[in-house]
This record gives sequence, C-alpha cells and structure tokens, in this order.
Amino acid sequence: MLISECVLLLSLLAVLYRVIRGPHAWDRLLGYNAASNRIFVLLAIVSVISGRHAYLDATIVYAALSFLGVVILARFMERGGGHR
Repeated sequence: MLISECVLLLSLLAVLYRVIRGPHAWDRLLGYNAASNRIFVLLAIVSVISGRHAYLDATIVYAALSFLGVVILARFMERGGGHR
C-alpha cells in the first residue's frame, strides 16, 4: 500500500502543476478534477489501512461535492465565465 500511496502523491504533484500553470481555464478545471480524484482515492486507501469507516463516509461526501463543483464550474465557463 505504501508504494501506491507514494505513486498517487507524486501524480498529485504533477496534476497540481497543471492546475497552477494551466494555459487555459479548461486545463485548470481538468487538473482540479484529476487532483480531487486522486485525493479521494488516497482517503479511501487510508480508510482501508486504518480500519475506520468514518473516513469512507467522508470520502463519499468529498467525491460528491467535488463532482458537483466541477459540473458547476464547467457550466459557468461554458456560458462565458461571467463575461457578457
């Protein structure tokens, strides 16, 4: 499990680079989505390792809120990002 956690953390750093340095807003949004996916996979792994089921509940809530946030941001950007 330690190897998979390290690989996920390294890939999270690579994705966060895309969030910060993305040339377009869509690249940043995709980076945010990928980063949030990696975070809730890490939370699920920690939950399984520690044996605490409350972490799984938090992971499900985090995943749902992250998905909702991406959908809302995508709709906002699709409509012009507030520029008229």
